[in-house]
Amino acid sequence: MMLELQVRRADLKETRLARRPLPDLSGGEILLAIDKFAITANNIGYALIGDSFGFWSYYPAEQPWGIIPAWGFAHVVASRHPGIAEGERVYGFLPMASHAVMRPDAVSAGGFTDAAPHRAGLPEFYNQYQRTSGEPPALTALEDERCLLFPLFGTSFMLSDYLVDNDFFGAEQILIGSASSKTGLGLAYLLAHHEGKRPRIVGLTSARNGKFVRGLNTCDDVVAYDGLDSVAADRKTAFMDMAGNGALVEAVHRRFRENLTLSCAVGGTHWDAPRVRVNVEGAPKHNFLFVPLQIAKRDNDWGPGEVQRRAQLASMKIAESVRGSLTIKHPSGAEAVQSAYLQLVSGELPPDVGLVAALSTPL
Repeated sequence: MMLELQVRRADLKETRLARRPLPDLSGGEILLAIDKFAITANNIGYALIGDSFGFWSYYPAEQPWGIIPAWGFAHVVASRHPGIAEGERVYGFLPMASHAVMRPDAVSAGGFTDAAPHRAGLPEFYNQYQRTSGEPPALTALEDERCLLFPLFGTSFMLSDYLVDNDFFGAEQILIGSASSKTGLGLAYLLAHHEGKRPRIVGLTSARNGKFVRGLNTCDDVVAYDGLDSVAADRKTAFMDMAGNGALVEAVHRRFRENLTLSCAVGGTHWDAPRVRVNVEGAPKHNFLFVPLQIAKRDNDWGPGEVQRRAQLASMKIAESVRGSLTIKHPSGAEAVQSAYLQLVSGELPPDVGLVAALSTPL
């Protein structure tokens, strides 16, 4: 049987465990048994924009239910593709489930693309899978971090690159909304280690997470959300928002107005906060940054595979820097994974805890 953790699209706190028979494979398909996947605020972000950007379509479920995709590892338990052997292990964009069926295409020694018909037209970045045999030991040793942190830090890398590529939009300071989030702390790390002149880094976070963010030593200042008035309003400011809280966005816009050179929506760690906000005269629009567009630009600038190489190197550095600051928990089994997901979506998970889950018994 195949086991799936499904969520109600209109209410991410409502879940069910769905079981159905494993499908028969057609020619060219493979069946993956999923060993582990990360559950993070990034996954909630996929769900929040699932209709607009196609994230519900990677692993379809009968409406009103959906399957949230996650990053993880799986191994091939059956193959009808001549270039993929049973027993191989892969890393990539997987469902919160026990199994997945794929149709490999563009197979190389390093990976393949899932060319399943229902994934045609979806962002290509999420259709690519890495074959893990032959990977360097330094990367293999970071397997949990690769599930939990690398996708988030990969996003951090592209956000940092977006700012650098645009000369920081002329900003003298960068506000990071939800600086305790993995994407936020990764962005702060990369900005702090930027070679050459950089803007001042201000991490915005909740009062309870302030100590954690300060302990990372990557922000020039850490400010609680209700302390926004302490941030200088007369400086050119770029706002990179991982929180997705409409009230915070409006407060930032009212505080900085014409000095706000960029207001960029990235994620939604405050996923249940209202997103409705008024336009503030003088302030720019708060626009969503679709990271694959920057990836596509850099693919053209740098050549195929270079974005992935650079992002992976950056992710390894950030992961090593925060390893002592994070505790990784491993919920295993249907009920434990369901409970862990609900803990995250309810905002009960501390920022120094990460979840790498397995619906079935992992390898």
